Amino acid sequence: MEAESESESSLGPEELFTSEWHAKESLRKMKSLCLAKKLTDVTLIASEVEITAHRLVLSSASDYFFAMFTGELMEASMSRVHLEDTDPVALRALIEFCYSGQIFLSEDNVETILSTANVLQISEVVRACCLFLKSRLDPSNCLGFSLFSESQGCMDLHRTAHTYVMDHFMEVMSNQEYLSLPVEEVKKLLSSDMLNVPNEERAFEALMLWVNYDLANRKNDLPVLLEMIRLPLLSPQYLTDHIENNPLLKEHSHCRNLIMEAMKYHLLPERRSLLHSPRTRPRKSTVGSLIVIGGMDGGKGAWRIEKYDLRSNSWSTVASLTSRRLQFGAAIVDDKLYVVGGRDGLKTLNIVESYCFKSKVWSAMPSMSTHRHGLGVGVLGGPLYAVGGHDGWTYLSAVERWDSTTRLWSYVAPLNTQRSTAAVAVLNDRLYAVGGRDGSSCLRSVECFDPHRNKWTFCAPMSIRRGGAGVGVINNYLFALGGHDAPILNPGVSRFDCVERYDPRTDTWSLVAPMKIGRDAIGVGILGDRLIAVGGYNGHSYLKIVEAYDPQTNEWEELQELEDGKAGMCVVVVKNGF
Repeated sequence: MEAESESESSLGPEELFTSEWHAKESLRKMKSLCLAKKLTDVTLIASEVEITAHRLVLSSASDYFFAMFTGELMEASMSRVHLEDTDPVALRALIEFCYSGQIFLSEDNVETILSTANVLQISEVVRACCLFLKSRLDPSNCLGFSLFSESQGCMDLHRTAHTYVMDHFMEVMSNQEYLSLPVEEVKKLLSSDMLNVPNEERAFEALMLWVNYDLANRKNDLPVLLEMIRLPLLSPQYLTDHIENNPLLKEHSHCRNLIMEAMKYHLLPERRSLLHSPRTRPRKSTVGSLIVIGGMDGGKGAWRIEKYDLRSNSWSTVASLTSRRLQFGAAIVDDKLYVVGGRDGLKTLNIVESYCFKSKVWSAMPSMSTHRHGLGVGVLGGPLYAVGGHDGWTYLSAVERWDSTTRLWSYVAPLNTQRSTAAVAVLNDRLYAVGGRDGSSCLRSVECFDPHRNKWTFCAPMSIRRGGAGVGVINNYLFALGGHDAPILNPGVSRFDCVERYDPRTDTWSLVAPMKIGRDAIGVGILGDRLIAVGGYNGHSYLKIVEAYDPQTNEWEELQELEDGKAGMCVVVVKNGF
């Protein structure tokens, strides 16, 4: 007794005791009472199966039963409650969960358990079922899970399953679930910009696969479903070989009209801006990837080569330059990335390297005859052109051409004006050199190179002088973005947010919507029907911002930023499969 008194006195006058086992042990005893049908006060009846239970236990685990037994519903005073359209096996499993906190899930019972738990508002079980289904998604069941979860109001699972369908559509389309879909669900899939297909030809093949599975009953669905296929974006060869003379399509006048629309798109490229429709907007998976190479980042220069994926709106690092290089040019030739000239911080370079995305190997190529930084690079009809730049001493008008067949560099006609940091683009089989600096000032002038005549000619000048501008070509128009108007870069120089568009048919420039931020040394690339402006310098800092311009709406949209701010990077676009 003395020892016990000493122990009790050491506890102090007050202490809160908490049992770790009380709730679990209490539920165990309640379950035993339930099985023995002692103190039970309600019998649930589902399809003539009777389950006895305690209202208190059911109400504590289920919001449905809580509302039933504590409200003014007649079931609150009834000893026998019928649950219509309720699976008795799932109901018994869920009643046992109310007593034990445990439930067995399998591929055979999970959908029934989820549906019943959803009705009974047992949220813990609903979440567990959704996690179970998420972990078992595959191309053969994801469509079913997507439709089922939507019908149950489990929107998180629905989003996950729907995303899986979009991501793995090329595997999904060969499974029974896809072939058995109703027409409205097929329409939703084929109309989506997020459908992950390598090209539009595969989307058309998916449509015909579904139609031919039950041709007699589905051929009349072809007109409405063919509207979901971006026929103008099919290759001319595919249109001719698989679409134009397809007997199923020729049966319907609306299908014939859609085919004619696609043929006009290819036959009249100068009118494409007038033929704009949802069918001329590429799916995000078919536009390729934007590759951003190097640049200036406020330090010793960026080495990384980064890839932007429009469909996921995300950036990833895919490679690195072999050495420090600034103010270089880059282009895709024969499915390889060519990095041309530049400077390493000490000297101007004439070296050329190529990178194979498949083998991830860099190779040295024959060097240019002229050392150049601040050059422009473009690929015209196969050969690569290195335009202008600075050799470390003077501004250059010299232009060299690389022929990948002979593996030789040769000079072509020089520019009419010495230019460094001129923007270079290809439009209608011509090479354009836009703006830049000539040593005394920034330039408004624009020159155009005709490879057949080996001659540069002046075009209409821009509305303002632009040094370090970016350029891109969409729908037979050339766009000039940003830049500055000072002879040399310095922190006090203002940067332009204005953008102007050149029409080669009328030889005129016109202003379009400005970018959100004024900047120069912008990286520019084209993804589908949108022009992408990457990074740049605003006079104070290197920028992370990435914007996309839609020429149809004349609006800019912000995309996922770069990981680090940079300017003067080169931008190219690579096809799917790299």
